[in-house]
Amino acid sequence: MSVFINKKTKLIVQGITGRDGSFHTAQMKDYGTDVVAGVTPKKGGTKISGIPVFNSVEEAVENTQANTSVIYVPPPFAVDAIYEAVYAGIKLVVCITEGIPANDMMKVYPFIKNNGARLIGPNCPGLISPGESKVGILPGTIVKKGNIGVVSRSGTLTYEALWALTSAGLGQSTCIGIGGDQIIGTNFIDCLDAFENDSSTKAVVMIGEIGGTDEEDAAQFIKKKMKKPVVGFIAGQTAPPGKRMGHAGAIISGGSGTAEDKVNALNKVGVPVAASPTEIPQLVKEALKDFKDGKRRRPINPKKEPKKKKK
Repeated sequence: MSVFINKKTKLIVQGITGRDGSFHTAQMKDYGTDVVAGVTPKKGGTKISGIPVFNSVEEAVENTQANTSVIYVPPPFAVDAIYEAVYAGIKLVVCITEGIPANDMMKVYPFIKNNGARLIGPNCPGLISPGESKVGILPGTIVKKGNIGVVSRSGTLTYEALWALTSAGLGQSTCIGIGGDQIIGTNFIDCLDAFENDSSTKAVVMIGEIGGTDEEDAAQFIKKKMKKPVVGFIAGQTAPPGKRMGHAGAIISGGSGTAEDKVNALNKVGVPVAASPTEIPQLVKEALKDFKDGKRRRPINPKKEPKKKKK
């Protein structure tokens, strides 16, 4: 099993004739993803990498029974592309496009929920279930099929964490980049819940960053609902207040959203937090040993007894 995508995923690429769309379409197809169609207005009837192109998502769905869409269109048209995909009956929409205004996302978000669809992104690298399907820009060469779920706000740190896990022999069930914008379609709790209910996932790596309270909210969910071990990493530990660090959502404001706040919140619920991505594999191995039947067998970072002085 896996989370959100698998071998049954039938993918449409919106913006398939653009530079990014055409390049990543070939990458996804080569990985084994069932890319059934592309969509670019006025380009219907053509083909990209042997994949038929349609003028609209509705037309593509009618001809291919697609259930998933990935969006590579420019920011001014990305929100319309999301509306179009959901209206056509697509249940999973992955938006790679960055630079979409938060106000536009606030309008489209309820439309997605009311239609029973799921959005991952925007401004995200997508997701991959090793050996099954890849939707987005995550490189298939650094993943390995296994039982560790990965969810991250940062694309680059996702790559680092995956490489570290794979190099340590820890394969992954599904890796999800949720994006770092202020308004996103799928958050940490959504992914943690999915991993908790996925029989192929035995532990979860959660990669957060400064800004907002998503990691603190996730910590409370872990405390109340998770029976699987979770290992964390928080980016931006040296970031100054009031400075945006990369993502639109990665900003410390009003004294909240600091790395220290997030690390403390996770530690309080028994989630060990790595100091760097290279420490993640060892913490995962320790966490897997510490858990049995959904219960921790020994405390995180137990206090060491002071050594007695020799007389």
